[in-house]
Amino acid sequence: MGLRLGVIGIGAIGKEHTLRIEKKLSRAKVVAVNDVNREHTEAFLAQHNLSAKFYESGIELIRAQDVDAILVTSWGPTHEEFVLASIAAGKYVFCEKPLAVTASGCRAIVEAEMMHGKQLVQVGFMRRFDKSYRQLKSVLDSEQLGYPLILNCAHRAPAAPGFAGDMAISDSLVHEFDVLKWLLNDDYVSAQVILPRKTRLCDDSLQDPHVVLLRTKQGVLINIESFVNAQYGYDIQCHVVCESGTAALPEPSDVMLRHDGKFTRNIIVDWQLRFIEAFDVELQEWIDATSVGRVDGPSAWDGFIVAVTADACVAAKHSGNIEPINIPERPVFYR
Repeated sequence: MGLRLGVIGIGAIGKEHTLRIEKKLSRAKVVAVNDVNREHTEAFLAQHNLSAKFYESGIELIRAQDVDAILVTSWGPTHEEFVLASIAAGKYVFCEKPLAVTASGCRAIVEAEMMHGKQLVQVGFMRRFDKSYRQLKSVLDSEQLGYPLILNCAHRAPAAPGFAGDMAISDSLVHEFDVLKWLLNDDYVSAQVILPRKTRLCDDSLQDPHVVLLRTKQGVLINIESFVNAQYGYDIQCHVVCESGTAALPEPSDVMLRHDGKFTRNIIVDWQLRFIEAFDVELQEWIDATSVGRVDGPSAWDGFIVAVTADACVAAKHSGNIEPINIPERPVFYR
């Protein structure tokens, strides 16, 4: 059977992770589930012939003796409670973003984990596991182009139903904040947010697009265009200007067609399809590391840094100023 897993939250991503573990990955099995909607969850289990036990309480699932490790894929505001309970139980936990909905909540998790004395938490920033990003990082780490100087990035989605207020930053750009820090192995020191002309094709309460400017400790300038109602597709770009050359994030492969007087190539429109292989790699690597008592992926400290960065960007959006990003020195525990 391998690692015995409990999944808290059987919504869209919880279902996908459960089926991924049961149908595609190895050395793990989902033995327990919890969700606020028992009827919905049991129908899902029956539909896919899964034998996981249903628990009325996420905390009860975490404490179950026959559950080795936890996946938290529930509603964001519940994450902090379940991650803290997993640490208290001494169990490894994979938590989809956000680690917590506030920076103070993320810091509480960091402090609890350090008090426990062992890393147990991994955060679901899947872009680090994407083949294209790993290829780009390999080039940057080799220093064959010299030091990075400027990053020009784009995060475009066809539409963002339900997005309002600052969600384009706090719910979407968090993936950029994590993966770019990882690419550069550098921390952010300041943020500025510029608001271009607003698209007519989104809810009145949402500013879209945004342009986010980040500066790092080593002086790298990062420009991120966030456009969550771009209509045409899901398009993630990263172009790095270095001292002696440039490097660009590879495009997802697709068949190029010459037909009817046109040269065409499809654009992915679903973010889950864009990163489907990254999700597979992410969870398999988490299972493998957890099985031997390690955390190899994004840590609770990484989740905390992203929350601090997002807060600074939201502040910069509303103030119109360049806001500092005050990230404490990384504890030895997380080095």
